[in-house]
Amino acid sequence: MAEGYPTRPVRFVVGFPGGSATDIVARLIAQPLSERLGQQVIVDNRPGAASNIAAELVVRAVPDGYTLLQVAPPNAINATLYNNLSFNFIHDIAPVAGIVRYPYVMVVNSSFPTKTVPEFIAYTKANPGKINMASAGNGSVPHVVGELFKMMTGVEMLHVPYRGSYFSDLLGGQVQIVFTPLPAAIGYIRAGTLRALAVTTATRSDALSDIPTVGEFVPGYEASSWQGVGAPKSTPAEIIDKLNREINSVVADPKMKARLADLGGTPLAGSPADFGKLISDETEKWAKVVKFAGIKPE
Repeated sequence: MAEGYPTRPVRFVVGFPGGSATDIVARLIAQPLSERLGQQVIVDNRPGAASNIAAELVVRAVPDGYTLLQVAPPNAINATLYNNLSFNFIHDIAPVAGIVRYPYVMVVNSSFPTKTVPEFIAYTKANPGKINMASAGNGSVPHVVGELFKMMTGVEMLHVPYRGSYFSDLLGGQVQIVFTPLPAAIGYIRAGTLRALAVTTATRSDALSDIPTVGEFVPGYEASSWQGVGAPKSTPAEIIDKLNREINSVVADPKMKARLADLGGTPLAGSPADFGKLISDETEKWAKVVKFAGIKPE
């Protein structure tokens, strides 16, 4: 079956709108993957319900390798956040391959009176409830990454969820801080219109090598975004293995590595089992934060 696969275009379902970090990575991968597979890989944006709409579409699709899902942290968070899903993500989506891992970055308005994480913690504790933390919605990755920071530091911040972009209000000072994907913020940081206090990964980002990690001041803190590919659970192993090989080849290409590095990302190569373990570990990690913070979906 895999020998002839694919004989027609492959649909790559993305649970977020065009221009989002997830969409950017999907489109970066789609073109070289199309060339390697000999068939067009079509990015199909199906935003809504924090990627649950896209995930359910793929769960219900024919498991023949022609409908794939761009997998990202919201899929791991939603397993705990939503108690009425019609599917079990870990059970119903087969991991195919990782693509990239990249930091979230803790950014403030450039006029905000703190320049380091310790200064921010001290200022926030001295002004409880006066600091507004933006996010992309209840239970979104920026929200839970911020809640993990609150949980580990004991600071109080007012959560302000947004349905659209929060950057205009962050630039205008209506909200003071956001934990946002590095690809979405790096242009503002390089332009000096937003100030990066720290990246959320365990190690510094090559894209912002002078910016410390949160963990340098809050021991044990780590959060990152990652993306990869999933398929319906009964997709034949030989098709999954073929896709895994081709995706790993795409992300190993020096040009792709350079493109991902420019977004602050590093390739996330490995086997389907490696990617499956990452999804499982992340689901367990964020379940603790969602429960601790009492987060409910909007």
